[in-house]
Amino acid sequence: MSKHNQKIFFEPWIDTVGWSVKDFVNLKTPAYVVDEKKLESNLEILDRVQAESGCKILMALKGFSMFSVFPLVKKYLRGTEASSVNEARLGFEKFGRVVHTFSPAYTAENINEFIKYSDHLIFNSFSQWRKFKPVIEKSKKKISCGLRVNPEHSETETPMYDPCGKYSRLGIVKKNFSGESLADIDGLHFHNLCELNADALARTLKVFEKKFGEFLPQLKWVNFGGGHHITRRDYDLKLLIQIIKDFKRRYPHLEVYLEPGEAIALNAGVLVATVVDIFNNGKDVVILDVSAATHMPDVLEMPYHPTILGAGLPEKGKYNYRLGGPSCLAGDVIGDYSFAKPLAIGQKLVFLNMAIYTMVKNNTFNGIELPSIIKKDLSGKLRLIKKFGYKDFKERLS
Repeated sequence: MSKHNQKIFFEPWIDTVGWSVKDFVNLKTPAYVVDEKKLESNLEILDRVQAESGCKILMALKGFSMFSVFPLVKKYLRGTEASSVNEARLGFEKFGRVVHTFSPAYTAENINEFIKYSDHLIFNSFSQWRKFKPVIEKSKKKISCGLRVNPEHSETETPMYDPCGKYSRLGIVKKNFSGESLADIDGLHFHNLCELNADALARTLKVFEKKFGEFLPQLKWVNFGGGHHITRRDYDLKLLIQIIKDFKRRYPHLEVYLEPGEAIALNAGVLVATVVDIFNNGKDVVILDVSAATHMPDVLEMPYHPTILGAGLPEKGKYNYRLGGPSCLAGDVIGDYSFAKPLAIGQKLVFLNMAIYTMVKNNTFNGIELPSIIKKDLSGKLRLIKKFGYKDFKERLS
């Protein structure tokens, strides 16, 4: 999933509280900064959901996988969710609790690696399940196996992020259950949400139960997937908790899992940039040391317009600029913004909500250096976790 709704110019759930450009005046950029206090605040909300509903929440590594904060995260969450061998291994080695894995396609070359690092394996088709069931049965490790189902019910408006769209490659539709056996299947997994509130889950769950409820009495668990925007300001926590409690009353033998990605680190991280150059070609253009193409590729993939601390919509402020990155890609444009005061070379800009689906997606196109990773610890001190350089670029190549 992505953290952005294409129709929204500035994300309405962005939290600016606690962030100040003054804190980063002397920071060497580009740099991601993740605030442990904000992260813990999110985790406390998620833990409330677990405590009051009886569900178990997993950390989806595809959205946020900064393992230096795993010691904090695992105080609250029950495990990790992976979609690749590398994510499963990271969860196994650095988080140390249960690892749930879903892959659209396991292979003969990687299935044993998945088994090595995973506790739950979720299959995307009956053909995959039939192919690898003998491998799992021969394994000395006890694996709980499940199937991903497609309820064919869409809640996500952006097609790229809708797992239930027409001809989806994700999940088994109900008609394909005909003639198939669920022997040795422990659970079902569905996922059709992206940045959505609890009402979307309520509607989806009704469809899921109508189509797949006949199988639930023989199972051990159900995974409600991700896309639950649980930690944003307007999220209906009471409704979510009630939905899960009602489901567990109907099926008291079932364990319920949620695997949010964005909700873990929503508003907990920023990307700090420096103004490198300013010129006018009919419009005032600013070149930053931060690139849309390499440091926040969702800006171009969606596209979307990231929020900058202290900046406004174009033409709403006195000083207007087009912000771009340092790559040679002509389209490496972050967007148009307005400011109350003119920008200056050397000035810092702070891009908000940049921990999720940004750090995990960056790249070294054009040889552009990756941002450093900095942690603002619980005492408020900035600590350098990792700095990248030429070696990181070179070793991705041959």
